[in-house]
Amino acid sequence: MSTRLQQLHDQFGQSPWLDNLRRDWLDSGEIAAWVARGVRGITSNPSIFAKAIGGSSDYDEQLAASLRVSSSVTGAYWDLVCADVTRALDVLRPLHDSSGGEDGYVSVEVDPALAHDTEGTVAAARSLAARIDRPNLFVKVPATEAGIPAIRTLTAEGISVNVTLIFAIDRYRSVMEAYLGGLEDAPDSVVPTVRSVASFFVSRVDAEVDKRLDGLGSPEALALRGRVAVANAQVAYDEFVATFSGDRWDALRRRGANLQRPLWASTSTKNPAYPDTLYVDELIGPSSVNTLPDDTLVAFLDHGTLARTIDRDPGAARATLEACRAVGIDLAAVTDQLEAEGVAAFRKSFDDLIATLEAKATTMRTA
Repeated sequence: MSTRLQQLHDQFGQSPWLDNLRRDWLDSGEIAAWVARGVRGITSNPSIFAKAIGGSSDYDEQLAASLRVSSSVTGAYWDLVCADVTRALDVLRPLHDSSGGEDGYVSVEVDPALAHDTEGTVAAARSLAARIDRPNLFVKVPATEAGIPAIRTLTAEGISVNVTLIFAIDRYRSVMEAYLGGLEDAPDSVVPTVRSVASFFVSRVDAEVDKRLDGLGSPEALALRGRVAVANAQVAYDEFVATFSGDRWDALRRRGANLQRPLWASTSTKNPAYPDTLYVDELIGPSSVNTLPDDTLVAFLDHGTLARTIDRDPGAARATLEACRAVGIDLAAVTDQLEAEGVAAFRKSFDDLIATLEAKATTMRTA
């Protein structure tokens, strides 16, 4: 009997991915077990690696070996990350091949300090793609203003990008435009080889908007709690459908282009009053991805609802966003704040982990 995760893909066209990567899971076979349950890809970010590397001794042996070759702790960090990502890519490679390149991806993010540096982002993405050199690698690039031109350049060069930290509909339009423009810039031989996903963040929107709605306190405002994040994502999906259709997309399809699928990220429920599978159940639809932390995957396997919901009523979703604005919530200010906080959080995780590795390196050198 198939699992809910397998049914999610086979019946509804959505690919469930795991938003976590740990060396002990690679060693124990847990990553392979998740794939057997229906997971079709893996995402990582600096916060995930900070928890995995900083919170265990699993990486100490490789760290010591890297430091014997080079004194750079930052270089050693990338050795650790690339080793885990490469192993995970190899676990998922059979799925990547059997799906015709649709799934089986592992994502690794460029240095978060480069979020506002276009050329630095391009150089870092090129370096990661060359170093890891697997067809099922996604390099993660943030959807900042500086990230948008980087996405176009990398796409044109044949580097598959997972665009991360998307919160706003307007920014999502820019992301899709960058991908389409990159495909149009690319040689014919490159176009069919490029894949992309656009990671649209969900639960953080409710966390911030709900706080502002509570502050307003009116019945109209309170009635919108827990509804805006899903509506935002549903409108994004409607924009995706509109963008990847029509004459422009048809011309690219004739050249062998692949969809840039929307990927729902930040899908764990932050408010315990909401169902723990809220941001899965309400965002199911074809040609999409949902990346879930392991706790949410376990919950969905147990009691998730299988139904096509993402495009159930795009008009109602847009009306919800308009109602949010009508009660006094500036959604553009919310999404700008969330983007800035997301970049800052990833950079802090990266910096904290480097500090942890520096301390470990000092101990190793004096032992």
